[in-house]
Amino acid sequence: MEQLQWGRRYVAVEPSHFRIEYAINPFMDVADQPDPALALAQWQAMVGAIEGLGGTVDVLTQRPDAPDMVYAMNLGLGLVRQDGSRHVVMSHMRYAERRMETLSAQPWFAGTGATTSYVGRDGVGAHLEAGDAFAFRGDLVVGHGPRTEELALKHLATELGVRVRGLRITHPGMYHLDLAFCPLDDRRALVCPSALDDASAAALLELVPEPLVLTEEEALTTFCANSVVVGRTVVMPACPDRVRAQLEEWGFEVVLVDVSEFHKGGGSIRCLTNPVDIALGRDLAVVPGGEVLLPA
Repeated sequence: MEQLQWGRRYVAVEPSHFRIEYAINPFMDVADQPDPALALAQWQAMVGAIEGLGGTVDVLTQRPDAPDMVYAMNLGLGLVRQDGSRHVVMSHMRYAERRMETLSAQPWFAGTGATTSYVGRDGVGAHLEAGDAFAFRGDLVVGHGPRTEELALKHLATELGVRVRGLRITHPGMYHLDLAFCPLDDRRALVCPSALDDASAAALLELVPEPLVLTEEEALTTFCANSVVVGRTVVMPACPDRVRAQLEEWGFEVVLVDVSEFHKGGGSIRCLTNPVDIALGRDLAVVPGGEVLLPA
């Protein structure tokens, strides 16, 4: 099995202003606020775990008016072109409460030397949230429905020159694909079919040669699919015994990091970290003109 070649360089947002100010997913409750000091300690432990495995974490400053900005996965889809230059397709958030995040993220990415683009912005055009997009087996696998619109898939395919496999998300609690899908290596992934309609669930299980299938309960109560992989190590918020046994049998090491304060906002380790080292031509096959594949 070949390790994932991406997942070694991340962008994260320090939780200086993290709070539950509104409810845009089933986990959020304005009456259940995170503890700021504990949240910061948990975030620092997560960053330390990734860096301890040889990963790099670049940190943005959180806007005071953007309490969800800490979920950095959704700032944009970062890629490395074949010539080594970097590009970020900025997210166009479904909810207006989060759209100001890109006003800070775009100039930050540009300041690091990356070019940036949009599929929509300021409430006009297709919605795209990068927590719905993953590189796997040469394709860009993109969930759509609750947050990302199907129209965004065509934009991504044509702009980037890649094959996009669309999956329709129907579960309100797994509103981003990163709550139900976690690539592990070139053949394996954590998969929760309950997040998707029947055709999309079948398509994803067909795409993954060796899926570790999660139950709805496992995905929703542990956030175990919302993990990151650095080489052969899976950094997870929690891991059911059954899942750990299979991961270890496959040769993965499991590192647990408690980020439970962030579960109050509906996200975990993957939501808090954005991999920006996915490479065109290596992790994503180059498809001139692009192509979108949807389940029959």
